[in-house]
Amino acid sequence: MSQISRRELIVKAGVLALGAGVLQFGNGTPQAAAATDPKAAAAADPKTWPWPYEKLDPAKTAELAYNEWYRVQCGASVISSVFSQLAEKIGEPYKSFPVDGFQFLLGGMADWGTVCGTCAGSNTVVNLIIGPKVHGQKAGITMGSNLLHYYANTALPVYVPKNPKINPDLIPQTQSDSPLCHISVGKWMKKSGFPMSTPERKDRCARVAATMAYQVVENLNAWKDGKYNAEDIKWASFAESGGVV
Repeated sequence: MSQISRRELIVKAGVLALGAGVLQFGNGTPQAAAATDPKAAAAADPKTWPWPYEKLDPAKTAELAYNEWYRVQCGASVISSVFSQLAEKIGEPYKSFPVDGFQFLLGGMADWGTVCGTCAGSNTVVNLIIGPKVHGQKAGITMGSNLLHYYANTALPVYVPKNPKINPDLIPQTQSDSPLCHISVGKWMKKSGFPMSTPERKDRCARVAATMAYQVVENLNAWKDGKYNAEDIKWASFAESGGVV
C-alpha cells in the first residue's frame, strides 16, 4: 500500500469538506432555495407559514366544490376545490395534501350534525394557508370566524351551479342562524318539504359547499392583495371578549 503524504491528506480532507458544504448550502438545493423563496420553504417544511397562495377564480372554485361534494361531501369538497387548483399552480405543499382524509367532516363531522363540514373545511383552508395564531398569523382566525358568521347569517345556498343536478326552483334558501349542521339542514328540510335522503337535500348541501368555497376564495384573494382586515371580526360576542386567548 502506498503511503499518503500529510499534504495530500490535508488536500483530500478539504475537498470532502467543500463537497459536503455544497450539498447542504449550494445553489439549487432545497435548503438554499428555502432560505430565499417562500414557496420552496413551504414545500420543504409545511410548518412554515404562510403557505404560498395565488389568487383563484371564486366561480370556478365554487363549481369545483359543487361537483366534488358528490365525491367526498361537505368539508373535503371545499378543501379540494381550493387545494387542487393550488397544486396545479404552485405544487407543494398542496400536491401531497391528503384531501380525501377530510371526508369525515361530512354530516357535521362523522354524521353527528355538529358544526357544518363546509365551515370546518373553510377554516381548514384559510388557516393552513395563512397560518395559525401561535405563529403570529391572526388573519386566519379572523377569516375563519367571519366565514362561520357568513354561513349562519346568510340565506343559503347562494351559488347556482352551471349544470345543476336538480332544478334550482326546488332548492329554496334558508338562514340557519347557526353554524351547526343539524340546525341548518333541519330548517331547510322544514321549508322545502324534502327529507334527508332525497336528491334535493343532497343537492342543497352541494350548493352550500359551493357557496362557502366561493367565499373562501374571495376572502383569500383580498388577503393576498393586502386588503383583509384581521381586526374586523363580525361576531360581536367574540370580538368583545377578545377571543379565547
